[in-house]
Amino acid sequence: MTTWQGWQHSLPPTRPPHQQPAGPPRSREERLAYHSAFVTVRTPVINQLTTQVRTLMILGRHQQTTARPSLIVTGPAAAGKTTALLNVGRTCHLAHTRKNPPPPGTAYPAVPVACVLVPPGATAKTLTTAFARYLGIPTTTRMTQAQITDAVCHTYNTAGVQLVLIDEIHRLNPRTTGAQAADLLKDLTERIHATFVYAGIDVTTTPLFSGVRGAQLAGRATLITCGPLPARHGTREPFREVITDLENALGLTSHRPGTLPRHATYLHQRTAGRIGSLTRLIRQTAITAIHDGTEKITKQTLDAVQLDHLAEQHRRPRSNTARRNAVQATSLPSSQA
Repeated sequence: MTTWQGWQHSLPPTRPPHQQPAGPPRSREERLAYHSAFVTVRTPVINQLTTQVRTLMILGRHQQTTARPSLIVTGPAAAGKTTALLNVGRTCHLAHTRKNPPPPGTAYPAVPVACVLVPPGATAKTLTTAFARYLGIPTTTRMTQAQITDAVCHTYNTAGVQLVLIDEIHRLNPRTTGAQAADLLKDLTERIHATFVYAGIDVTTTPLFSGVRGAQLAGRATLITCGPLPARHGTREPFREVITDLENALGLTSHRPGTLPRHATYLHQRTAGRIGSLTRLIRQTAITAIHDGTEKITKQTLDAVQLDHLAEQHRRPRSNTARRNAVQATSLPSSQA
């Protein structure tokens, strides 16, 4: 999705994702593909980010002399940062195209959203090249960073980019090669007429927020923390609500509604509340259920799935503790037992 063509391909399809009652049955391969891509459920962070982005885009719409206010989505790995970032980008894109449909026969429609991935060990030139790559701006090794930057700013403004999404921002290290890249971002936010939204792992603990450059970024960016979903928040149960939405999106023929919410406590312990681990667990179990013909998810089938290392690490200590307690209990003398 770091090119315009790839971004357009990633937009939600016009057909509904669910099997319609009156429609023809979807094939096995179609349902496998559906659970592979699956849906994005609206988490509290996605709702917060959508509201904040909409407000900041209006706030900075006519700001010309200084950088527009920006947003940073931060948090641990597998917390759903990239998902939230891409979701708000798609929402902005679809809202813009509904309001401003391209005229018939338009060869170059407006580009409301740009998505850029910070390359590993980013320098100012490699980062500028990543911006150029999104819109297919031709670059050569002989071009200077200033020349590429001028081409990027001109083309982005001409194309009507309103929202710039930058992922993996934690890769920038102003203390090393990322110093000029951090300055470049400040320059781009002042020259491109768009709102910038960044995402990265635990950004506040990285060098990106230290020193003079860090103070400039912190003074212009609103921070949104994307952490594990709590089991309870006041009178609400955010984690159970997300589970219910994911279950309602399943395309399994024999799954019993209400099964997954009943196992909310188990699922929260299993995934540590991480939305990335949760969606992977449910998708992977659903695909297995289609393959083996059971067409349903149970606690047993969930338990049989091996998750990402972070989730398994969270799960393993409790299992080891229980195992040690059991061993100690069996090794105690009968009088002590």
